[in-house]
Amino acid sequence: MKQNKIGLLSVLLLTAGTVRSQQLANSLKLWYDAPAKEWSQALPLGNGRLGAMVFGKVSDELIQLNEATLWSGGPVDNNVNPDAPKYLPQVRAALFNENYHQADSLLRKMQGVYSQSFLPMADLHLRQQLADNNVKDYYRDLDLNNAQANTRFTSNGVQYTREMFISAADQVIVYHLKASKKGQLNFTLSLNSQLRYQNAVEGRDLVLKGKAPSQADPSYVDYNKEPIKYEQPGSCKGMRFEVRLRAINVDGTIKADTSGITVKNATDVTVIVSGATSFNGYDRCPDRDGLNEDKIAAGQQAKAAARTWSDLRARHIKDYTRYFNRVHFAIAGGEDVAFLPTDERLRRFTAGGEDPSLETLYFQYGRYLLISCSRTKGAPANLQGIWNKELRAPWSSNYTININTEMNYWPAEECNLMEMQQPLYDLLMELAVTGRYTAQNFYNANGWVAHHNTDIWAISNPVGDIGKGDPNWANWMMGGNWLCQFLWQHYEYSGSKAFLKDTAYPIMKAAAQFSLGWLVPDKEGRLVTAPATSPENIFITEKGEHGAVSIASTMDLSVIHNLFTNVIAASTVLGKDAVFADSLKQALAKLYPLQIGKKGNLQEWYKDWEDEDPQHRHISHLFGLFPGNQISPITTPELAAACKKSLEIRGDGGTGWSKAWKINTWARLLDGNHAHKLLKELLTLTTEGGVQMHHAGGTYANMFCAHPPFQIDGNFGGTSGIAQMLLQSQTGTLHLLPALPDVWQTGEVTGLLAQGGYTVDMNWKEGMLTSVTVHAAKDGTCMLRVPQRVKAGGDAQLAPVKAKDEEHGFVYALQTRAGQSYTLYRVIR
Repeated sequence: MKQNKIGLLSVLLLTAGTVRSQQLANSLKLWYDAPAKEWSQALPLGNGRLGAMVFGKVSDELIQLNEATLWSGGPVDNNVNPDAPKYLPQVRAALFNENYHQADSLLRKMQGVYSQSFLPMADLHLRQQLADNNVKDYYRDLDLNNAQANTRFTSNGVQYTREMFISAADQVIVYHLKASKKGQLNFTLSLNSQLRYQNAVEGRDLVLKGKAPSQADPSYVDYNKEPIKYEQPGSCKGMRFEVRLRAINVDGTIKADTSGITVKNATDVTVIVSGATSFNGYDRCPDRDGLNEDKIAAGQQAKAAARTWSDLRARHIKDYTRYFNRVHFAIAGGEDVAFLPTDERLRRFTAGGEDPSLETLYFQYGRYLLISCSRTKGAPANLQGIWNKELRAPWSSNYTININTEMNYWPAEECNLMEMQQPLYDLLMELAVTGRYTAQNFYNANGWVAHHNTDIWAISNPVGDIGKGDPNWANWMMGGNWLCQFLWQHYEYSGSKAFLKDTAYPIMKAAAQFSLGWLVPDKEGRLVTAPATSPENIFITEKGEHGAVSIASTMDLSVIHNLFTNVIAASTVLGKDAVFADSLKQALAKLYPLQIGKKGNLQEWYKDWEDEDPQHRHISHLFGLFPGNQISPITTPELAAACKKSLEIRGDGGTGWSKAWKINTWARLLDGNHAHKLLKELLTLTTEGGVQMHHAGGTYANMFCAHPPFQIDGNFGGTSGIAQMLLQSQTGTLHLLPALPDVWQTGEVTGLLAQGGYTVDMNWKEGMLTSVTVHAAKDGTCMLRVPQRVKAGGDAQLAPVKAKDEEHGFVYALQTRAGQSYTLYRVIR
């Protein structure tokens, strides 16, 4: 996509006037005046494969390490429950007889095995000897401008600095330590792991060689005596991994043994850490058929060690900034409090203070995190991105595809990071393979299907350990269908017919084949899903019975509507499969329609039932509003009003990611003030321990989102929500500032992407656009919806589509040519 030019950015900054240009650099830092005491105060670094959490401790530093492909287990048996298909007719019969409890019991017999777990790799310990423990002038930060963590302090008149980054260009962690006086660096470096490991010395390197378990139960499974198994009979042995550590000195001495690396009387030391696993694909045993992790780690370290510190840093920054610098966002107003530590800013914000630059920092932090954790083939961002310290992580730190994995990638396209979705496409291609076996072996169906969870092995069966999982989450069949939305969206943003033809369409079509066969007629001939759930929610029938399994949940049908609509559109673009597309059109016409309930809300279930928890954290039935495009205040006002009522009934409480989800839905309802209210609640400072799940989601001191505990989807959902407040394009029209809150009266944003291949820059003042620049990637007509009249600069061809003012702004048609930019200005009457 077209990059932002410095000249254009300078003009925009001048136009904004009241927006301080120093926000470009000075405010894009998380900084603190004390070391981290807890993991949720440590600062994350990553290159998409290697991850590190930096605590910034003085004499006993801890750096917790991860590697994106280090998981328990191995490839999954494609037919773990051969009896599953025989229960489907019985489940459907029970449902159509309204025997929901019986359907629930039978559906449990159609479950497979649990997913595996993402694992911590190792801990790097730095123990530094200081002449005087009276430390002064302590400072640590995470600089988003260059993806670097810095720690500095003074002891006995010597200033010590530590700089760390993780290079995608060189695939290593680089740690630079320096003293302001000669010969004052004295420290030891050591490695250990929660996994099975042993240390060795090879030349100048300390090497940790480790082994992952072949089985790791989810953290919520407590019925097995051995939740972690390294040698499980009949299964593939767990993957190998390796961490290599080397210190390169300018002066002083270095000694390495199995206990660690000792540095004495040095002034300037560069530490290089490499790491690798034997993971060799979702369908290969990582032990027997694994890659040579020793060769990979040693080779990466040797190449990096041949470069200077400054060269490694320059290569890292060049690689990182080509992504991060694409988008700039600033809001004027409020007190400039960037001089305060970030945790103090969060405390003030939580107490009701205004801090617009904290909100822009949070937006850019989400973009930083996505660059840092989603650049590895077949290993997209998981529940914790790439950062996990637990041997049995919450929810296995897996890919939960009934909302959380999808939320991870909501900001990717619009926030100009579409390359970061490639690992998700890789996983989708793998799921389309394993999912064919699941469709056939569990349902005697064509196409492919994936359920509630998956992992690096692309597990696609309904999880639950064959009967021990609750169907309200385990037996949901729409996970693969939802993920297909990203394939079509990428075409809409990029315009790449090659991607649509070679990657997206075959996967989307096969998913639609499953759903077409999965739909069955109800008693009135309307097509429904049976069984159906609304992920993790419970209904109460008119008879007072509580249940999770019914037919035709709104979520199911909304996802299928989205998939079928996208496949039909893709078929038209590619000029193929007209007969199949026609069958999807016929199915859409018979699909059970969206219903408005007696409370004026969008009905979540087949019938107008009550919820066991009216304020449940999931708002699955609002999929058609967001992230879908079936519902809009402009095109379907009655359904949009029903969505609003549903949100009012649900309330604003919930987990961190739940609040983030609601920010996006309120933005789609064009209510920027309510979206901003939830953004403020999402940025509520949350402490460790003792926090209830409901009405507690917030942000930790390191700005990680609290479920609680930490889940990264809330960060990504929050970034997406902010983008939705500034720009929407899901209806084929670029809607500029559709949900601008009153507190963002003056600001600017550059580099946001819109469907149709457009990049958008905007300035606004007193809530009104002052200028907008549209960069076009193709010839065509760009439809614009703006809050007030605009005029074109230069020779741009701009024509009004609506002659008079209307509730949702003015619509214009802008003629564009590929590679050209068009600037529009506000008309002042």
